[in-house]
Amino acid sequence: MQGINDFILAAAGQPWVLFLVLACCLIDGFFPPIPSESVVVGLSAVSGSSGLPNVWLLGLMAALGAFAGDNLAYIIGQRIGIHRWRWMRTQRMQGAFRWAGKELRRRAASLIMVARFIPIGRVAVNLTAGATHFNHRRFVGLTAMSAILWASYSVVLGYFFGVWFEHNHLLGAVIAIVVAVILGVIIDRIISRVRGSVPLDRKNIPGEGAPPPPTV
Repeated sequence: MQGINDFILAAAGQPWVLFLVLACCLIDGFFPPIPSESVVVGLSAVSGSSGLPNVWLLGLMAALGAFAGDNLAYIIGQRIGIHRWRWMRTQRMQGAFRWAGKELRRRAASLIMVARFIPIGRVAVNLTAGATHFNHRRFVGLTAMSAILWASYSVVLGYFFGVWFEHNHLLGAVIAIVVAVILGVIIDRIISRVRGSVPLDRKNIPGEGAPPPPTV
């Protein structure tokens, strides 16, 4: 265990770690399998327990990456649409795209701000905003605010658990990541109830939250 902790501490002190955070947060804006939350929260926990990497630089890189990723997804949606690649044409993603298109017309500001905290949701919203030619200047402003809020939330959450488990970097990071995942699910459920809808990644998907269409 001590060897693992020493390795984590050594890796956290390397300059490339911050660029890894930037890359993960950027790619996660249009490709949800990249675990940007886990990277940011985990490194924040290590920062809380060891002081490395610098927590302010970590938050800055996370916010910049999230902002750039969201806007790159907008450009992708604007230029190639939401049907080009196979993963876009899955029933799950098409259901999310339909949901995002409907909600962007009704409450764009709150949707863009909240979607950043839900992996499938943010990809669907970003791509759909571009495909439907949502006002780009407004999108830039909203994604800037959402990126700052998301990065701050992730860093503070991880840092808290890092300080709590300052003598075990690995345990602090693991617990922080688990709590972040649980809170993400809770946020998703609360938002769904408040909006009177089902979770972003399930709405309009037959058999996953949407009732079957009535027979005529």
